[in-house]
Amino acid sequence: MTATETSPPDAVDAAERLDQVHPSWSTNPVAGWLVEHRGSRMDLARLLESLCQALLGQGVPLDRVNLSISSRHPEVAARTAAWRRGESGIAFHDLSYGMRAAPPYQNSPAKLIHEGMGAIRRRLEGPDPLLDFPVLHDLLALGCTDYVIMPILHSTGEINFISWATKTPDGFTTPQLTLLYDLLPLIALRVEVETAHEETRTLLNTYLGREPARRVLGGSVRRAQVESLRAAIWISDLRGFTHLSDRMPAPAVIALLDDYFDIQADAVESEGGEILKFMGDGLLAIFAEGPSLVEDSQRAMRAAGRALKRLVGENAERTGEGQPEIRFGIGLHAGEVRYGNIGARERLDFTVIGPAVNEAARVEALCKVLDRPLLASSAFAEAHGSGGLVSLGFHGLRGVREPKEIFAAEAAAP
Repeated sequence: MTATETSPPDAVDAAERLDQVHPSWSTNPVAGWLVEHRGSRMDLARLLESLCQALLGQGVPLDRVNLSISSRHPEVAARTAAWRRGESGIAFHDLSYGMRAAPPYQNSPAKLIHEGMGAIRRRLEGPDPLLDFPVLHDLLALGCTDYVIMPILHSTGEINFISWATKTPDGFTTPQLTLLYDLLPLIALRVEVETAHEETRTLLNTYLGREPARRVLGGSVRRAQVESLRAAIWISDLRGFTHLSDRMPAPAVIALLDDYFDIQADAVESEGGEILKFMGDGLLAIFAEGPSLVEDSQRAMRAAGRALKRLVGENAERTGEGQPEIRFGIGLHAGEVRYGNIGARERLDFTVIGPAVNEAARVEALCKVLDRPLLASSAFAEAHGSGGLVSLGFHGLRGVREPKEIFAAEAAAP
């Protein structure tokens, strides 16, 4: 059967129009490779390496290629993958949000591409080349003869870019540039497909945490899909936050909160803990990846020690700058929790619940009463079992019928 006998007329017309606009799509093997991912993913490094090698095989004399993709990372605005002919591997460079205001970006062709300009080409050979961007001077010094930067348009409306440079005499030919330009929509499509999973993982890691993100991406998305596990539980709270927020400007309050959370988050994650949520000026984390509750408790204790040690240096800097000190309490407990998806039909939270979580919160609340930065329950002290904790006697916990023995770290100053 002919194509017209088996395909809807609209589909045939669309295919013919595409062939007219981009004839190389049906004749160049690179186009077929870009479209056919065969149900598997490539990371950005492998994708760029494979693309450059495929184009070299088609006679395009590439020597330097940069592919820049915008990012959803809270600290990284964009990531650039750099391919260099004759060098192994792909080099990555991150552009922070603040760097977009700096001269290197402001004076770059990338800025013009992001603002909507079409492809920019600069011939770098000859007696008087147009070197109107600083990057062109660098390329000329490396022996490049031709440079082209092209926009990559994504379905989200974002504009990224890919740049091509060659050292071949006389630069790129018209057919070579036509091929690169014709392939742009397919390059954009493949890049978007390959980076979508990584972007989703970055977002989930940022807003849910590493382990919840892994579980959600793995299919753990049903409501009430929870499991029981034994964990060391960390709950912390900032001291005097209401007073600070009443007398400090909002930007200063946010900066203080960020510093406070950085101190704790870095310590928790350095010991393999999982931050589950920020609760106003509080933090909930668990340590549950070790082979035993003993190891999980010891990792939680080491993380607390790291946080308190860093707090001393942070407060010394803040005092020197005339800023208020950061003070917080950490409550540690160990026990069984329910871990998984909990919430409403259209809004779930990946978290932990159970009496053990409640008791950890009650232990933390005693930090202010006993004027201690770190307190632990008897269950935590028993699981920890390697010294470093001293008993402060029995104390009543809100909502708990009988007094509980509370422990403090020997090295933690009041």
